[in-house]
Amino acid sequence: MDLILIQTLNAVQYGLLLFLVASGLTLIFGVMGVINLAHGSFYMMGAYVAFTLTSMTGNLLVTIVLGTILSALLGAVLEWALFSRLYQRNHLQQVLLTYGLILIFEELRSLLVGDAVYSVKVPSWLDFSVPLGSVMTYPAYRLFMSGICLAVAVGLYFLIQRTVIGARIRAGASNRAMVQILGINIDWLFRLVFSLGVALAAFARMINAPSAMVSPGMGTQVLIVSFVVVIVGGIGSVWGALLASLLVAFADTFGKVFLPDYASIAIYVVMAAILLWRPEGLFKS
Repeated sequence: MDLILIQTLNAVQYGLLLFLVASGLTLIFGVMGVINLAHGSFYMMGAYVAFTLTSMTGNLLVTIVLGTILSALLGAVLEWALFSRLYQRNHLQQVLLTYGLILIFEELRSLLVGDAVYSVKVPSWLDFSVPLGSVMTYPAYRLFMSGICLAVAVGLYFLIQRTVIGARIRAGASNRAMVQILGINIDWLFRLVFSLGVALAAFARMINAPSAMVSPGMGTQVLIVSFVVVIVGGIGSVWGALLASLLVAFADTFGKVFLPDYASIAIYVVMAAILLWRPEGLFKS
């Protein structure tokens, strides 16, 4: 039972982190109609920003706040300079440009911080473990991380469902042409959505930096899993992304524990089963 409890906590934590990354991806595609292969690079960027700024400030929380702001600003600049030119282009051109961004980000990472593997220290006030049962313990920082991710998810819910901006985002995901007819500044809306997506991806990796090594190539893996989440949850649906993230996280976590020989295909089995049942995904945008 202790093992099941620990793996459940791990799955929830992984699912919430994955949701932060995938929700930005599904918003960008659902509202803007852009296939963004570079989304994993924003996730990777968060890890290296966390390593660099923590080395300079010595404070992880300050690093996360500054890094999230800088990531949102970078997203706004990229949307204005590059992605705003893609809205009327076909998906092949979108894929080519965003794949080019992956290569650029990887080269910049190599030039600026090298190809070594780094680590970020857990804040001293969270560097302890919580007992689970009589034998096993669980890192307090992981519980803290899950709580922060849950708080961000709740905040995203209120932003999308309870604010005027959220209503415009939902309208843009449902009927972009109608949003333009109603006189809403679609350029400003797209810039906001893209900045939010970049900030969520970077934030997820920054807060996870003390729990996972900072290494090259991490963006590619999370990009593939994020697309699985987006497809399973329903393209453009934030709440579908939340449910799909948790399903994928539980399948992956418990698959590695109970079926290690088949763990690598567990999430794809889940995806295939759901798409056979609901080809449009769990939710429609």
